[in-house]
Amino acid sequence: MSASGGTKAIVAALGANLAIAASKFVAFAFSGSSSMLAEGVHSLADSGNQFLLLIGGKKAQREATPQHPFGYGRERFIYAFLVSIVLFSIGGMFAVYEGYEKIVHPHELENWYWPVGVLLFAVVAEGFSFRTAIKESNELRGRLSWAQFIRRAKAPELPVVLLEDFGALIGLVLALLGVGLAVLTGDGVWDGIGTVCIGVLLVLIALVLAAETKSLLLGEAAGLDVIKEIEKATVDGDTVTGVIHMRTLHLGPEELLVAAKIAVQHDDTAAEVANAINAAEARIRAAVPIARVIYLEPDIYSEAEAAKGPDPAATPGGPTPHATDH
Repeated sequence: MSASGGTKAIVAALGANLAIAASKFVAFAFSGSSSMLAEGVHSLADSGNQFLLLIGGKKAQREATPQHPFGYGRERFIYAFLVSIVLFSIGGMFAVYEGYEKIVHPHELENWYWPVGVLLFAVVAEGFSFRTAIKESNELRGRLSWAQFIRRAKAPELPVVLLEDFGALIGLVLALLGVGLAVLTGDGVWDGIGTVCIGVLLVLIALVLAAETKSLLLGEAAGLDVIKEIEKATVDGDTVTGVIHMRTLHLGPEELLVAAKIAVQHDDTAAEVANAINAAEARIRAAVPIARVIYLEPDIYSEAEAAKGPDPAATPGGPTPHATDH
């Protein structure tokens, strides 16, 4: 995801949410609707989330330091994870609590036309924000379904904005139903039920965001298509005859670490191997520009060793040798 594309979607969502939050709080003040209060807090939390995404994007641009030699690209993952926490606690749990209180202590809505008017305005504003996020995402997702795009995207901003806007639109429909039923029946319990439904929806979206950003924080490999491009670029068929094994890791959405053991001819000189490695690195960077940190280790390919399969103890996160009993 390009930085400009992500920023455009975030700014559009931020502007929409600030305007919507203000209008919802005004509607709550005039009508006493708990759905309006929950939706106002939801929009305010979303606005804070967009600020967090912008801060994360800014901090991720810092230069690498001796203490952080691989840079700060993962700042974007950290702030996206914070967004899920804010959405869960401030947005979801507050709405569930407010809805419960309204169900236990219902009261008739006053000036019902205020919340209805604000909700209709909010649908239009959120629709504009959602349309912007969809447009930016379509430039990147290719043939992936929306679920696959959210699952596989390495840049967290667009999936976050997409899920937030989608949840906001569904929440607005729920709020309209709750307010509408409360007005038609004269029973404020429906307003509370709508509020609880909004809260449950936000909690579910927050859990999805938390799971996806947690995976990015732990460290994800490049996609299969990218790995194939790297393998193809590594082998020249002359000095580098194959890739024995390879590991990739996203240091950030647009920065990839590549570590591989490559097969070379047994009678190649050190100078020939060094030149082949330099050439392979240049080919990899040309094929996959985000592959900025590359470590290639030359080795002699052995069919006997390859037949044994990978060594789990040599794999990061693999089993550790048991200590000798004394």
